[in-house]
Amino acid sequence: MDETAPGLAPKKKRVQSVLFMCNFNAVRSPAAEAIARHYFGKSIYVQSAGVREGEPVDPFMVSVLDEIGIDAKKHRPRTVAQLEEWEGLNFDLIVTLAPEAHHAALELTRTLAAEVEYWPTPDPTNFYDVSREQRLDAYRDVRDGLVQRIKRRLKG
Repeated sequence: MDETAPGLAPKKKRVQSVLFMCNFNAVRSPAAEAIARHYFGKSIYVQSAGVREGEPVDPFMVSVLDEIGIDAKKHRPRTVAQLEEWEGLNFDLIVTLAPEAHHAALELTRTLAAEVEYWPTPDPTNFYDVSREQRLDAYRDVRDGLVQRIKRRLKG
């Protein structure tokens, strides 16, 4: 029986495992994985994957994570298909960070019992004609937004 007071939304159950998904698993989803592991790695199983195969982890994202004491240098991009083949897709929560990833996650949940949440997150790699510092600021904005959302959503 739901113990929620009348008129209030039911409290979400505590997440025990989370998969972060984006398009290539090179910027947004590995950043989210590294952040979640940093804050919740002892209590929540965390992974990330992309819809398609991508390049190695983005050095700008590694740099802005390093600024706040999070090491993401060892991340190797992987696809959802690779992750499924290696260990299966048994997650309580799938957080998608890009529209393509969200559509792929919804397809996955036809056969998986996982909650899917879409967190629209800008792609900081789209800044070409700007200074290095402006590019880093775009990455910092993504990092800071993910830190806030992850802390709020995954706290026990």
